[in-house]
Amino acid sequence: MTKTLTIGLVQHACTEDRATNLAASTAGIRDAVAQGAKVVVLPELHTGVYFCQSEDLRRFDQAEAVPGPTTQMLGVLAKELEITIVGSVFERRAAGLYHNTAVVLDASGNLVGRYRKMHIPDDPGYYEKFYFTPGDQAFAPIDADGSRLGVLVCWDQWYPEAARIMALHGAELLLYPTAIGWDPRDDESERARQHDAWCTIQRAHAIANGVPVIVCNRTGHEPDPSGAGPGIDFWGSSFIVGPQGEMLAEAPTNEPAVLVAEIDRSRSEQVRRIWPFFRDRRIDAYGDLAKRYGE
Repeated sequence: MTKTLTIGLVQHACTEDRATNLAASTAGIRDAVAQGAKVVVLPELHTGVYFCQSEDLRRFDQAEAVPGPTTQMLGVLAKELEITIVGSVFERRAAGLYHNTAVVLDASGNLVGRYRKMHIPDDPGYYEKFYFTPGDQAFAPIDADGSRLGVLVCWDQWYPEAARIMALHGAELLLYPTAIGWDPRDDESERARQHDAWCTIQRAHAIANGVPVIVCNRTGHEPDPSGAGPGIDFWGSSFIVGPQGEMLAEAPTNEPAVLVAEIDRSRSEQVRRIWPFFRDRRIDAYGDLAKRYGE
């Protein structure tokens, strides 16, 4: 295992045109690799617009198999560039059964793992329960090119349980392909609160588990395809933090960006020695975590 690992992420806007989106992803990946990245992360559902703003049966036609066209394309690119790529697919598992799925392609071009999003939101502008079945593969890290990746997706990023279980299974990094933004009607103070909460919870996952966290969001305004809502202003702000939550790289809110940062693999060991949270966990007292509520 190398002492350091260079991580890249590609923040870009998405349109209804699949070819345009994949071209943006590909260009960003090549840029990250030119800067030394060996693992590159893409945003959630990066091949199209965030269609979950409304409920539309026709959108299911966009779903694809895994393995399928997107994993094939990303696999060819991963093999050419000799890197690991973490992508995102609207997965058709069977008729009437669909998932929001992160995929991992290794440097040989192989699909070495997938993670089906476990926590599925159903909120104004984010009607994901209409489209996606919750994942059924548990929180299992994916091994790729000498790294153990704790891949999670967007809404999962708010749940400390998901991050903790990934870390307890040996994940060296937590990676979150993401699609999150503001309601254009939100005022500046509300926007600031939401954005700060989003950054804080994920930096907290890094601190609580002593692992780096990589978050890749999309950017740009996307109208509600149904015309019923105001659309979403995706807030970008993709970032990479170290195991004490220290910011290593951060993208702007409103424009495409390629971020690259070097991770010192030994720092998690060092941090966990001075902050031994795993040692001091009271696993005998946590039974209530398996209950919906505490009464």
